[in-house]
Amino acid sequence: MTRVLVTNDDGIDAPGLHALARNVRDAGYEVTIAAPAAQSSGSSASIMAEDADGRIAIERRVLDDLDGVPTFAVHGGPGLIALIVARGAFGDPADVVLSGVNHGANVGRAILHSGTVGAALTGGLNGARSMALSLDVGMRPTAFHWNPAAAAGIALLPSLLECPAGTVINVNVPNAAVSRGVCEAELAPFGIVQTTLTEQDEQHIRLAVEDLPNDPMPGTDAALLADGWVTVTALDPVSQIPLGFSLPAAPRS
Repeated sequence: MTRVLVTNDDGIDAPGLHALARNVRDAGYEVTIAAPAAQSSGSSASIMAEDADGRIAIERRVLDDLDGVPTFAVHGGPGLIALIVARGAFGDPADVVLSGVNHGANVGRAILHSGTVGAALTGGLNGARSMALSLDVGMRPTAFHWNPAAAAGIALLPSLLECPAGTVINVNVPNAAVSRGVCEAELAPFGIVQTTLTEQDEQHIRLAVEDLPNDPMPGTDAALLADGWVTVTALDPVSQIPLGFSLPAAPRS
C-alpha cells in the first residue's frame, strides 16, 4: 500500500490538514500525520527546530475523526518533518508527501518562502513524490472549502504516482465548492500578496501582508486561479544554470 505523509505549515490543529488526512485515508492510502506543533508559515524548507540537548520534541496526538491514524506534533517546521520522515522517524519512509491544505494560495515565485511548498520540495529531494496543496481563501474569507480542495489533490495522486520518484507539484484550488477544472500553469513573477514595512524604529520593525495592486499576468498560476481553475505547476527541488561569465584564473604556484 502506498505510504503517504500528510503535513503542513499551519500546524497540527489546522482544519485543512485534518480535511486532507481524512480524504487520503478514505481513498485507501496508508496515512501518517506529522505536522508542526505551532504555526510555521513562511518557514520555507528550513530544518531548524526547537530542541533540547540536540533532541527534537515529538508528541503523539489523536485528532477528531482520525482515530487509528498515527499522528505526531513535531516541535519543528514542515521542511524538517519531511526530512526526518525520509530518515525513518515514523516508520518506513513515505512514498508520497502531501503538504496542506494550506490556508491561502501559494502561487508565483514567492512560493520560495512557503513552508507548505518547502515540505514538498524537501520530500522530493529525498525521493518521495510530493504535492503542495493550497486553498485560495483570500484576505477576508467568509467560508472555507477544505474538502473540495483536499478532493482536488487526491484526484491528482494517481497521476503523480506515475511520475518519477522525486517529482514535486504545486497545486492551488479556488475557495469554492466547484472549480472550472484543472490546468497546468506557469509561475507568476510574484505571488498574489506583497509584504510591506509598516513600522520601523531602532528596536522594532512591523510587516504587513496585503493584496498586490496589479492584475496577475495572463496564463500564470495566479491569473488562472483567480479565474476559478485548479492550477498545477511542476517544481524542481534543486536546479543549476551555467554562470554565463568567466571565473578568475587560478593563481600560479
